[in-house]
Amino acid sequence: MRSLPTGTEGAVFDCDGLLVNTEDCWTVAETAVFAAHGESFGPAQKALVIGRTLEAAGQAMADYFGRPAAGAEIAAELLERVRKELARGATALPGAVELVRACRASVPIAVASNSPRELLDIALESAGLMDYFTYSFAADEVQSPKPAPDLYLTACEALGVTPKRSVAFEDSATGIASARAAGLYVAVVPSLPGTDLDHDWLGTSLADPELLEWAGGLGSEHVH
Repeated sequence: MRSLPTGTEGAVFDCDGLLVNTEDCWTVAETAVFAAHGESFGPAQKALVIGRTLEAAGQAMADYFGRPAAGAEIAAELLERVRKELARGATALPGAVELVRACRASVPIAVASNSPRELLDIALESAGLMDYFTYSFAADEVQSPKPAPDLYLTACEALGVTPKRSVAFEDSATGIASARAAGLYVAVVPSLPGTDLDHDWLGTSLADPELLEWAGGLGSEHVH
């Protein structure tokens, strides 16, 4: 595992399962959808949908249920259930607020999420993170969401930073593929324990002391 890069120009964060504990909300919703279709929901089923857009998750479920033509209908059902769960509130994951605050003090930051704008705003607002980000980008605001590189490239362009000198924080294979394709350094905190994910840096929490130490040193690199 490489250490985190010096000379970083910007940081781009995924939201669900990385900054905000929305995966619990999604899991409750996904479990209910599976149950409604007579199927049980466990780690293997979660792996099918995690990190995907609402549309892609709906299609994956439809395929799994043997109803490939019902993707849009199942995605709509999932959205309704997730909306209901998120309305109850979602909390910031350990270390998220501190890391975002530390990065923001030194470099421009953004959110790049595979959630639709409506759900992204609810999650960031609920977790008390909304005001830290001038820029956030949602799946329904780019031509091709993750795993395509568009969200990360759009974020870097808005921040005025070079992807190769920026760090992406991710938790799922779909998001990692997107950040990798865009050329960012990829720091990973998996939301599903025990998954073997591509990474440049791997940790178990955003509260990892190494991350805060790195973020705290970012400002000194820009002093000439």
